[in-house]
Amino acid sequence: MPHHPDRLLPLQGASNFRDLGGYRSADGRSVRWRRLFRSDHLAGLSAQDVAQLQALGLSRSFDLRGQRERAAQAYALPGVRVQPLPIEPTVVQGLQALRERGEALTAAHTAQLMRETYRAFVTDNSQRFAELFAHLLADDAPAVVHCTAGKDRTGFAVALLLRALDVPHETVMQDYLLTNRHYRMPTAYADSAPPEVLRVLWQVQEDFLHAAFAAVERDYGSLDAYFARALALTPTACARLAQMYLQAPDDTSKK
Repeated sequence: MPHHPDRLLPLQGASNFRDLGGYRSADGRSVRWRRLFRSDHLAGLSAQDVAQLQALGLSRSFDLRGQRERAAQAYALPGVRVQPLPIEPTVVQGLQALRERGEALTAAHTAQLMRETYRAFVTDNSQRFAELFAHLLADDAPAVVHCTAGKDRTGFAVALLLRALDVPHETVMQDYLLTNRHYRMPTAYADSAPPEVLRVLWQVQEDFLHAAFAAVERDYGSLDAYFARALALTPTACARLAQMYLQAPDDTSKK
């Protein structure tokens, strides 16, 4: 149910704030509504947006942006504890390096850099995802995971979360691709690169997420092994996560 009417929260200052509720796990349970959210950055929210998030009971924000990103677009929300889990961006730096070498920026270059970034989520940044899961296991208060655009760092983090909840890969991919339906690129970047490069840079592609999961298979042999060895998500921890964030199909009390 990727296009459920309750999925996207129509905020003025964030275009990609989405509820993960309703996605079905393999055993027929579903993710609790209004409990887990994903988003682009929250520095541009209006007073009306803030009131809407307060009404949801949002109390935790896991910010995956790098240090300079957070400093440039800082935010504070009443009643929300912001937890930095920094993953430094690499794609823009890669494109700048190409420019400095005098190479033309192309969609192919950009896609390759994106795939390298996703592989690096596994090889270089697994500790951040482990920290995210530790927080989610400690408390089931309503929480949002976000980065700058809410598509790459957030996209992989949410894909891991849904897979840890035993949501099928096909559904995970559908959620991942919803960014292309909802996210609005900042107008300030409209002339920063050729249009075909910007389309790759500010959207998501199936092969990006595939690159991350291929790195998991290459380095750990299986997703379960990656969960256990890199993220401290043992079968017992995954069962606890499911108990906290899944509900039976006929249980409406947790929506």
